[in-house]
Amino acid sequence: MRILSVEGSEKMTGTLEKTRAWYVLHTRSRFEQVVFDGLEGKSLETFLPKITVMSKRRDRRKKIRIPLFPGYVFVKSDLNVYERLEIVKTVGVVRLVGNKDGPIPVPDDSVESLRIMVAGDNEVMTGTRFRKGDRVMVVEGPFAGVTGTFVRYKGGGRVIVSIEALGQYAAVDVSQEHVEKIPDFV
Repeated sequence: MRILSVEGSEKMTGTLEKTRAWYVLHTRSRFEQVVFDGLEGKSLETFLPKITVMSKRRDRRKKIRIPLFPGYVFVKSDLNVYERLEIVKTVGVVRLVGNKDGPIPVPDDSVESLRIMVAGDNEVMTGTRFRKGDRVMVVEGPFAGVTGTFVRYKGGGRVIVSIEALGQYAAVDVSQEHVEKIPDFV
């Protein structure tokens, strides 16, 4: 029977120790705040970037705070066995984002940049909401109920939507806020 000295065990744990890094969690749909609160309750450092937008309710318009990246929350961890288990057991967590080799860390400066961006009052744009060829529906305004194909961004919050009728195409210029993407499974 072999007994390790205290000095030897310190050396072993020192090599296995990981540094804390930011990771991205994929959450259930609309569970970002639940996951954020759950992880905060477990004393884990978390970040849920939110932006202020105008609500799209038909009866009234007001500013609301929504996640910048719907379905994702950032968590800082060294991913030791205990912490990793606590993270994935949190209500609403689907998985840690990564590849076949495991979760991929996000650089600290990227997370810090996001913190600065969402702290300000300026509008934050995330990529493109529509891609050329996306099936869309106009949900508000004079063309409400019309379905078509997204053509391009015009600028000034306006988009061009192509509508097919009688084997021909017509393009309309509508407010970007009045258009929603039709899910691919419909």
